[in-house]
Amino acid sequence: MSKVLEGIRVLDFGRYIAGPFCGTLLGDMGAEVIRIEKVDGSEDRFLSPITETGDGAMFMQLARNKRGMTLNPMKPQGREIVKKLVATADVVVANLPPETLKAMALDYESLCSTKPDIILTMISAFGRGGPYSNRVGFDGLGQAMSGNMYMSGTPEQPVKAYAPFIDFGTASLAAFGTMAALYERQKTGKGQIVEGSLFNTALTMMNGTVIEQAAIKPNRVATMNRAQTSAPADTFKTKDGWVLVQSVGGPLFKRWADLMGEDHWLDDPRFKDDISRGDNGEIISKRLAEWCAERTSEEVLKAMEVVRLPAGPILSPREVLEDPHIAAKGLFQPLEYPGLSAPVPVMRTPVELSETPGEIRSRAPTLAEHTDEIMEELGYSESDIQALKGKRII
Repeated sequence: MSKVLEGIRVLDFGRYIAGPFCGTLLGDMGAEVIRIEKVDGSEDRFLSPITETGDGAMFMQLARNKRGMTLNPMKPQGREIVKKLVATADVVVANLPPETLKAMALDYESLCSTKPDIILTMISAFGRGGPYSNRVGFDGLGQAMSGNMYMSGTPEQPVKAYAPFIDFGTASLAAFGTMAALYERQKTGKGQIVEGSLFNTALTMMNGTVIEQAAIKPNRVATMNRAQTSAPADTFKTKDGWVLVQSVGGPLFKRWADLMGEDHWLDDPRFKDDISRGDNGEIISKRLAEWCAERTSEEVLKAMEVVRLPAGPILSPREVLEDPHIAAKGLFQPLEYPGLSAPVPVMRTPVELSETPGEIRSRAPTLAEHTDEIMEELGYSESDIQALKGKRII
């Protein structure tokens, strides 16, 4: 079966999450992706180490479907190799500061001088053109500066989400932009810059809240897990764990009232619509908390399913590994990796296409695993390769 991006070559100079996962998604859809990292390994390879050599858990996810090579583009001979690689490529992905891109000959002008129709996918913390443009940053800054952290936790303690969802969201949007640029190049023959930023992604996710503030100035503050624009929507402790229940709209609220066996909720003007229920959500949460406290999580979830109210258990990572839905769908693909005693569960392509699905074809590369192979493809001899290794160019 042919792949959507078969025949497309991507050079992945990305680091940590936003850049690398953009390349991962393109690789899942069939692109050939070459991960290029520091001679001794880039820092993101070693986050949350799980092997004796220090290779990290997230690296197993983000470097799948990639060939790996080491390279120092800050040296003249390294930049010559970059030029040869770019001449063979369709896309360059880099989440590096503009001055670093220029020093590595990865700025758009330099790339176009080698490959006029190249697509440069740039990812940064804040994007170009504003007073924050040269600031560095990670996922947490996007959460902090978009209003998200302020609206999480409590007024006394803002809370950052554990999962770096701004990073992964930015990567997904950058991959979307890259595929749009490839489609445009098919029509016009021209490449372009695709630019994503953590701040843009975070503001996109918080835009509805900001629009509400601009329009009617509710000056909302955090209420932990309890929603503010509908109810019941909160987390609840059961006899043996925790569950989340989320209700939006009148029909679901009626189902909840029926489950409680209490019609008075439907006649009370404090709960006449979603926003009123959100404004008075503490009252509704208190009642449901009492109901859940008398039952096990399984009993609560079975009752919610009978009346078709959205609810689910709050699972630990260990419990996620045991989830029957994940197992039935095969969402995790077991991948072996040198130095691991057992395969690790790598999440498959998160969007499913019926005719041309993404797939995991290969595990993450070990450090410099494909350097020699790629250099030979570029025309370097064995003696050339050994000389460049001696100079720590590759």
